[in-house]
Amino acid sequence: MTRPSSVRRLQAVGAAAAIAAGTLVAAAPAAPAAQAHPGSHCATPRLNAAGAPWYGGNQARLQQLIDDYGTCNPYRPSRNKPVAVFDWDNTVVKNDVGDAQMFWLLRNGKIRQPAGGDWTSTSRFLTPAAAQALAEACGALAKPGAPLPTGTPEGVGCADEINAVYGTAATRAAAPAFAGWDRRTTEPAYAWLPQLMQGWTAREIRGFTAAARAENLAAPVDAKQQVGSTTATGWVRYYDQQKELIGALRKAGFDVWISSASPQPVVEVWAEGVGIDARHVIGIRNTTTYGGKFTSHLQGCGSVADGADTMITYIDGKRCWINKEIFGVRGAAAEKVQPASRRQVFAAGDSDTDISFLRDATALRLVVNRNKNELMCRAYDNSDGKWIVNPMFIQPKKQKATPYPCATTGFTGRDGTPGPVLRGDTSVIPDQTDSVF
Repeated sequence: MTRPSSVRRLQAVGAAAAIAAGTLVAAAPAAPAAQAHPGSHCATPRLNAAGAPWYGGNQARLQQLIDDYGTCNPYRPSRNKPVAVFDWDNTVVKNDVGDAQMFWLLRNGKIRQPAGGDWTSTSRFLTPAAAQALAEACGALAKPGAPLPTGTPEGVGCADEINAVYGTAATRAAAPAFAGWDRRTTEPAYAWLPQLMQGWTAREIRGFTAAARAENLAAPVDAKQQVGSTTATGWVRYYDQQKELIGALRKAGFDVWISSASPQPVVEVWAEGVGIDARHVIGIRNTTTYGGKFTSHLQGCGSVADGADTMITYIDGKRCWINKEIFGVRGAAAEKVQPASRRQVFAAGDSDTDISFLRDATALRLVVNRNKNELMCRAYDNSDGKWIVNPMFIQPKKQKATPYPCATTGFTGRDGTPGPVLRGDTSVIPDQTDSVF
């Protein structure tokens, strides 16, 4: 679908701005949103200074958010810093930095042989079939604790097996690689990447990430790289629109955070490119030894203890970690939806993995359309008027040919059972047609 003409876009922007002014902050007194105190020189940041286009009226809605909640507005709803939370992979950047890191680790032989050669020690959800396949492919290549030579000819089979388990959640022989996890709090394949970083320190991982980042940014769009005997995506790009939005939000006084299901030190390095420091990054976090080396276990959240490995920054787990790290909620309460005053006003995401923290946002929710069922059902249903949808900024997907199956199988339960997507009032969202692409 082509972008609207200039005239149509201006009309859409004007209409959206008028709507947003009435819906984003209904409780605020009527006043120019960007007006500062008399005699002040406060200037509200303006979006699109670099000319990067947004779809339809999205820029106007985002600008209204900045105008209403920014520090230049004397009538803003609260004197506390408004919180904005972005997912990372395919939301702020094109492609997945976790994938980029896994490929770099394999190409450079930085994954260690597990203790005793027992691959089940790397994930409590790894199936016996996957553990056996990994042991057969990798067992003879290195002693326990030593790096596996996955970037060499003799390590090709090991690299291929690890890559298959990570990328497809199955062995090369098509046996399921993981079993028994809660689909709303963790994803074993995502968690496996930081678990395979055992034996390295956060500083060392950041060094690996800096190297992977440089390679992926330098590679041309659509570049491939050799990983084992196969090729994989070899490039990543920052989205100019998101980079500008993050900068504008920060200038306007927002407290901007990243919440990602990629490893903590990996996202820390990449987030520097949009001005976000490590203290504002929430990724998957390993437990560490006394000397600071990563173990194969993960930090917990809410009612989940460190080392239980069942709650990562994934769907409901993202809610828990955001409540814990940003709003200081401790214990099991962090797993619950908080009062509006203790929630982010803005959230941005691209996947079903972002559903919970997007729904928690109180003012506006930006969705990058990657044709994910539950997410797009909720975004297109837009029952409270706070969802906006944008095509992917680089290589946007074509229109989904069939409606999203919201009324039947759009939702995935904790045990993996599909079901209908429900609104907050438990009514069923009808199937939705893909309309923003």
